[in-house]
Amino acid sequence: MSKPASRRNTIADVARHAGVSKATVSRFLNHRDALLSPEIAARVEAAVAELGYVPSPMAQALKRGRSRLIGLVVADIANPYSVAVLRGAEQACRKAGYLVMLFNLGNERERESAGLKALASYKVEGYILNTMGHDTGSLLETATQGKPVVLVDRLHPGLDVDFVSLDNRQAIGDSASHLLARGYRELLFVTEPRGAVSSRIERSRAFEDFLVQHAMPGQAVSGQSLDSAVDDQETLVQALQALRRRAAGASPAVISGNAVVTLQVVAAVARLGWRLGRDIGLIGIDDTPWAPFVGPGISAMAQPTDRIGQLAAQCLLQRVGGLDTPARRMLLPGLLAARGSTRRQ
Repeated sequence: MSKPASRRNTIADVARHAGVSKATVSRFLNHRDALLSPEIAARVEAAVAELGYVPSPMAQALKRGRSRLIGLVVADIANPYSVAVLRGAEQACRKAGYLVMLFNLGNERERESAGLKALASYKVEGYILNTMGHDTGSLLETATQGKPVVLVDRLHPGLDVDFVSLDNRQAIGDSASHLLARGYRELLFVTEPRGAVSSRIERSRAFEDFLVQHAMPGQAVSGQSLDSAVDDQETLVQALQALRRRAAGASPAVISGNAVVTLQVVAAVARLGWRLGRDIGLIGIDDTPWAPFVGPGISAMAQPTDRIGQLAAQCLLQRVGGLDTPARRMLLPGLLAARGSTRRQ
């Protein structure tokens, strides 16, 4: 009679059912049946089938000293960027025979240390990190425990590890140049609060540098930057109104720092009763599946997110495999998708 399936059967249950030792069952499960007589192997095989026993992949991996798990920490899974990077990383890891364990910080800085410790408890073989960077001590500790680390999108002081990201300077420069070519002369760069997030800081600096480089007769362009919190729509609305006033009959436009900000700007423009492409231009960093269908279509600088995730995973797996070279910095170009929101009407 087989045991009732009220609980998960163990290797001890299989051993009792077959009338053998746990070591004998272990030999069978680890494909060492050559060490067993055909009659013993048949009894163990029958017991495994009758009990529906499934060995724990984690236990087997840890016994071999390998978990084949990769830890991925993202700042905010609600951000389309995080989802796309996760998809690319998971595809590359799966192809190499690894599984990805995800920990979402939910933009809560105090969860960074908890996330890293949680993944460490599962004996992950390496980390892909897109964190907020507030708990530098935990990040440094993780990187010095012998487990390889790859950073995505956000650099952190003191971490000399592989880094994969969008080329922020190219993305902002090409976005602003696109607006300039379309006749927009008064610009506003809107970003989530910069804090210590390196990608937000780099994009803001790239925008400021663009303004300096193009402050010349016949090509004069001016602009300002705004840190926009998700829960402060009123400040964004006022900034857009001020942008229109500064334009004084010229064409104003907004560059949004990511897809989250793009949605905030779209909501503020709708609240003001303006039309994209007619009353104000808009181009956003990050392209999304919904961007072509909002208003006249939102122009965007598409990040190669799948490729970023895949490359981050490939770099990490090389390190897991023993690659010992100086830290690499890989910046991938964005691709402009021009739509109606930057087509002056």
